[in-house]
Amino acid sequence: MKESHISKVSFELSLKESQIKATAELLAQDATVPFIARYRKEATGSLDEVAITAIKDRLTQLRDLDRRREAILKSLGERCILTEDLKAKIEVADTLAALEDIYLPYRPKRRTRASMAREKGLEPLAIKILKQENIDPESEAQAFVNPDKDITSAEEALAGARDILAEVISEDAGVRAKVRGIFEAEGVLISKAVADPPKEDKEGSSSEAYKFKDYADWSEPLSKAPSHRVLAMMRGQKEDLLSLHLAPPDEKVMDALELAFIKGSGSASQQVRFAAADGYKRLLGPSMETEVLSEIKARADEKAIRVFAENLRHLLLEPPAGQKTVLAIDPGFRTGCKMAVMDHQGNLLHHEAIYPHEPQRKAEEAKAKIHQVCRKFGVDIIAVGNGTAGRETMAFLRRIELPKEVPVVAVDESGASIYSASEIAREEFPEEDVTVRGAVSIGRRLMDPLAELVKIEPRSIGVGQYQHDVDQSALKAKLEDVVRSCVNMVGVDANTASKELLTYVSGLGPKLAEAIVRYRKEHGRFVSRDELRKVPRLGPKAFEQAAGFIRIRDGKNPLDGSAVHPESYHIVERMAEDLGVSAQELLDYKELQKRIDPKRYVTDMAGMPTILDIISELSKPGRDPRRKFELFQYQEGVEKPEDLKPGMRLPGVVTNVTAFGAFVDVGVHQDGLVHIRQLSDKFVRNPTDVVKVHQRVTVKVLDVDLDRKRISLSMKEE
Repeated sequence: MKESHISKVSFELSLKESQIKATAELLAQDATVPFIARYRKEATGSLDEVAITAIKDRLTQLRDLDRRREAILKSLGERCILTEDLKAKIEVADTLAALEDIYLPYRPKRRTRASMAREKGLEPLAIKILKQENIDPESEAQAFVNPDKDITSAEEALAGARDILAEVISEDAGVRAKVRGIFEAEGVLISKAVADPPKEDKEGSSSEAYKFKDYADWSEPLSKAPSHRVLAMMRGQKEDLLSLHLAPPDEKVMDALELAFIKGSGSASQQVRFAAADGYKRLLGPSMETEVLSEIKARADEKAIRVFAENLRHLLLEPPAGQKTVLAIDPGFRTGCKMAVMDHQGNLLHHEAIYPHEPQRKAEEAKAKIHQVCRKFGVDIIAVGNGTAGRETMAFLRRIELPKEVPVVAVDESGASIYSASEIAREEFPEEDVTVRGAVSIGRRLMDPLAELVKIEPRSIGVGQYQHDVDQSALKAKLEDVVRSCVNMVGVDANTASKELLTYVSGLGPKLAEAIVRYRKEHGRFVSRDELRKVPRLGPKAFEQAAGFIRIRDGKNPLDGSAVHPESYHIVERMAEDLGVSAQELLDYKELQKRIDPKRYVTDMAGMPTILDIISELSKPGRDPRRKFELFQYQEGVEKPEDLKPGMRLPGVVTNVTAFGAFVDVGVHQDGLVHIRQLSDKFVRNPTDVVKVHQRVTVKVLDVDLDRKRISLSMKEE
């Protein structure tokens, strides 16, 4: 790792160079972010996952920049056009844009008007004109007239020279940096409809074009355009429904070009002025528009991905209902409601269909079946998917007089259909159809959202904005980091975890996760963490990274069920020995833990942060860090948008948070929007500062537009 990179990242992130260097070294040794954050605090100065990830990402960017720099130097060297001055400029370029600007004039390119003019021998004329000395361009051009080279007049020679100058001006690194700044700071985004958007059809459903009607004639300064509007307009452009352009102040751009290249007012300077205008219109302007829009898209992607990641984190860390016998219902009208009963471990015990709704209306039969299933299997809780017929099914269940000790809970079923048709679901339930698998997924989500949601591609869970429009590789990488962080924060039971859940454990991955599950099937449950070493291909490095995040409940060593890493067991044993008790007794009695003097156990290998973490873990070994599960009920009598009236105050659940507000489910099969201005009586800069996914809130109905299928809500107190 370059020392210059360490210094640069240290300055940018306001962290000590020693922290950056230690983190970089650990990452180079294939240590994972969760492992470094939890078990290497002494080395990093107790950096958290956010800081470590920022260091990791920035170092990756700098390495990518270095690789591009090396590729450019190699290309220039092989073509024998690398001078010491050019090499020096390339070596100090600190951004990709600056690097590419320097390289642009030397980049191999297709034939251009300038290259054709050079082939005709007009470059000396262009150089003379560019110097803008006391010359007559037309007289100078006359010497370049050559019918054999298709130059039949002085004007043709001057036109060719201007083509060369236009390219030189548009590829000048200094000019490009200046113009780029003007485009970014003062450019205006202009969106126009390609054609008049069709009106809504008689059934009130909006066409694709209608969705973009707000941008049919829209303009705003680029510097003030929020990311969600940028992505919306770019989606409209991608779908050929909008034209999108970035218009800078042309006069200011031309002033910058003239300041850089015009040296006087003579006829030679006039030729340069003509060339600059042509170069801007034909080359520099379109190039800058494309480049800046691409950069703005990347920034909008980054913000949208950040929002998606934050939403996903809160969704994955939803409190689990725990190990219960669950009756899960995947609701439906025509096809009926699919019921699935699962035991405490999530194993499928029974399934069948009921038809309480239209058109079959077999409500009494459905009632009898539900009561029978609840009695037979000792159902503790009922989970109902919140999709089609969800509210109607909840209302039906309230009417059939279930025992009070059997609560009914609405479960977000986003992505359940994707899981039910996946290879994972087919492998788990090869004999069952997709409807049964979907019901099982709903039930398991209630028992443990994290364990079930890891089986679904994070992008398919649907808690972001414009997730299909952003850079998919960046989105996938970020969301997988979030899943990995959540899994390791909660910890994984080695004897019950699926291979999908184990895959995200620090140091593992799909192959080792599968090997652990296979070993478990062949040899029975794990009785200790140390037994993990016997799993084929799970070597010392993988064990080091994974062991602290894997739990062995009721194992030989009580510490195996905690977050204390095996490398620190000797510290706990010494603590217990000093108190004259066993490790189990130390875990069981908080009064004993209060007598521990942390300073006695600090060593070169285990500093105070590690000792304090160990003592904290002793007080709550292996405890789930997620919130306690709480029941939630929608407002009775409110089941469809038509039931909503302005002024109503209703309980709701946040289903999605975006840059412009939050969507809330109030139980009418259609989420309402709490615009950012309606989230609080105070000014809100970032919606995630106020609300989180799956947060329970109280909202006021502002407006219901049944034709456009829009519900406007407010969380203000007034």
